[in-house]
Amino acid sequence: MPTFVLTYRNPIGYAPSPESTAAWMAWFDSMREQLVDRGKPAIDRSCLGNCATDSTQLGGYTLVSADDLDGALAIAKGCPHLDRGGGVEIGQLGEVPGLRGSD
Repeated sequence: MPTFVLTYRNPIGYAPSPESTAAWMAWFDSMREQLVDRGKPAIDRSCLGNCATDSTQLGGYTLVSADDLDGALAIAKGCPHLDRGGGVEIGQLGEVPGLRGSD
C-alpha cells in the first residue's frame, strides 16, 4: 500500500491547548493501522524559495498508508487544523530512481 506524507500548515501564532492536543490524539487514534508514523511537530522553521508563509507556517508531518490519493485525502479531512485556519498538504511518497533498493 502506498505511503503518503501529510504536512501541516499551522495558522501563524498557533499554540497548542489541552483541547487541541486531545483533538489531535483522537484523530491519530482514529487512523488505526493506516498510521505509519505519527511524525513530529516543527519547533523552529525557515524557508527557501516560494513557501507562501503569509498566513500559515510549517507545523509538522505524519506518514499514513492508503490505497490512493483519494484515500489519503479522506484521512486528512479529519485534521484538527482544518477547523482552526490551518491546512494540510498531502503527497504520495515514491522511490528515488537509481538508488540501491528503490528500483
